[in-house]
Amino acid sequence: MRIHYLTLCAALAGILSGTSSCTRSSESEQTIEAVQTEQNISQVFDNYFEDRLKLFPLEATAIADNRYNDQLPNTLSLEYEEQVRQLYQKYLDQINKVDRSKLTEQEQVSYDIFKYEMEMSLEALKQPDELLPINQFWSMPITMAQLGSGSGNQPFKTPEDYRDFLGRIQGFAVWGDTAIANMRRGMAAGVVLPRSLTQKVLPQLQAMVVEDPKKTIFWAPVEKLPDNFTTTQKDSIRQAYTRAIKEEIIPTYKKLHDFMKQEYLPKGRTTSGISGIKGGDAYYRYLVRYWTTTEMTPDEIFDIGQQEVARIRSEMEKIKEQVGFKGDLQAFFRHVNDNPKFMPYKTPKQVLEAYRSIEQKMQPQLNKLFGITPESKFEVRQTEAFRAASASAEYNPPAPDGSRPGIFYVPILDATKYNAVGMESLFLHEAIPGHHYQISIQQEQEGLPKFRQYAWYGAFGEGWALYSESLGKELGLYTDPYQYFGRLSDEMHRAIRLVVDVGMHAKGWTREQAIQYSLDNELTSKEAAVAEIERYMAIPGQALSYKIGELKIKELRQRAERELGSKFSISAFHDEILKGGVMPLAVLEKKIDEWVAAQKKS
Repeated sequence: MRIHYLTLCAALAGILSGTSSCTRSSESEQTIEAVQTEQNISQVFDNYFEDRLKLFPLEATAIADNRYNDQLPNTLSLEYEEQVRQLYQKYLDQINKVDRSKLTEQEQVSYDIFKYEMEMSLEALKQPDELLPINQFWSMPITMAQLGSGSGNQPFKTPEDYRDFLGRIQGFAVWGDTAIANMRRGMAAGVVLPRSLTQKVLPQLQAMVVEDPKKTIFWAPVEKLPDNFTTTQKDSIRQAYTRAIKEEIIPTYKKLHDFMKQEYLPKGRTTSGISGIKGGDAYYRYLVRYWTTTEMTPDEIFDIGQQEVARIRSEMEKIKEQVGFKGDLQAFFRHVNDNPKFMPYKTPKQVLEAYRSIEQKMQPQLNKLFGITPESKFEVRQTEAFRAASASAEYNPPAPDGSRPGIFYVPILDATKYNAVGMESLFLHEAIPGHHYQISIQQEQEGLPKFRQYAWYGAFGEGWALYSESLGKELGLYTDPYQYFGRLSDEMHRAIRLVVDVGMHAKGWTREQAIQYSLDNELTSKEAAVAEIERYMAIPGQALSYKIGELKIKELRQRAERELGSKFSISAFHDEILKGGVMPLAVLEKKIDEWVAAQKKS
């Protein structure tokens, strides 16, 4: 329609003026070319997203696109890797043919993100990820249990839904065999997990190995068969799931467990950092770039981490003095950790209700800080028992069609020992206005290409969530000095990550050194410090994204406040950050600088 309208206007202008000049013809051709370029790039983005979902069906399920719910590709196979490589190369070639200068401002942002994504994804395929397919934090055995529990992304509402998951069970059995083959290749190449991490994986796998299929988490959806299913359908599903769990699920977990215990564990490395594997130094430098979306070096990040630890520590000292505590900071940590007055709960329900009350408390202030708010529903839930012991509090995004709310998962092993200090900052980070606002608003934005609506960049997403913690006082929270101390402790936690992650993966630190550094500088228990340090060992570089992203967003806010003065609007700034969705930090900085320039002119 737009091409026809512009062409018609150009022709009419020539007729009415009695001319048909080359200038007007040229202008018309340029306009048509620009429109065609716009249409082409939109088609590139649409085609990419469609092609991607076929190769990454779990991503489709996560956004309630049910077309591929029966598929679980063997992501560890060489054939699959080649298909993924062809996908990224094909679309990198296509985007390189687009003239960026002829795009609109929004399209140029999309162009920059898309090109970055294709290039980084191709580089990722050169890394040895497929030789390290399992860890205690992120891996297919954990994902399958979450999907199969009936409380995750996989729907269990129709007979077809139940049949779909049987297809994924078959895919998991194939994946498990390839995982073992790949780990054997890793053993031969010197690319293996640290021994301490393998020891954490073993009980996770063992928990799924039972005699009775009805005793596994995979039976939960069968326990809750919808009432509208016929008796024949229910019987058929029970029989199919009994067989699939007994013959495919349990044997796959057993095979993985026995292999990792008998063959893999003895070959586990004693080093803590990824530099301990062959090519580990180069791999870590890539991971730093991937997770921070910057060109920062490990040394630069290490120095920033040390500076932040010192700054936050001095703020902690002030709170200790404010509450009149006598003793050093270490003693204050122990006081906050161990004093029963900070553990007022008796049941998990009380813990969840306390989190819900935080949302109510800050509700009146949210409209002052945000013009755009999510339409998606939101819930607080207790983390499932099977993974609670090794899980952190986390956020699971909503389904775009409204069929599943955004969920803030809280692991509660013993409610009577659940410490209330830091609950406000944790809610701000994981829920509102952290991950729930950022992810929901991104998904709900009309006009964004789908690859941006459902994208994730840790430096932006986790950076925003950590920045959200700093908004507590503006939202009417942190009135209790102990809750503010909890906020400082959470910020310290992310600053420590910069030091220990680089320390272990690039500077030869041991697991024990990193644990001790955490215990010396933050409010934590020995058990929690061990779990966190082992998380950084399992996913090198990921822990860097939080603080690096937060510091960039704070820097952009301070710059905007300084340059705009009385024209600065905090809600407009937040909206500008959120409405474009996640993006590499350099793209975000350019976008905000252009927004500031536009505000100056308005």
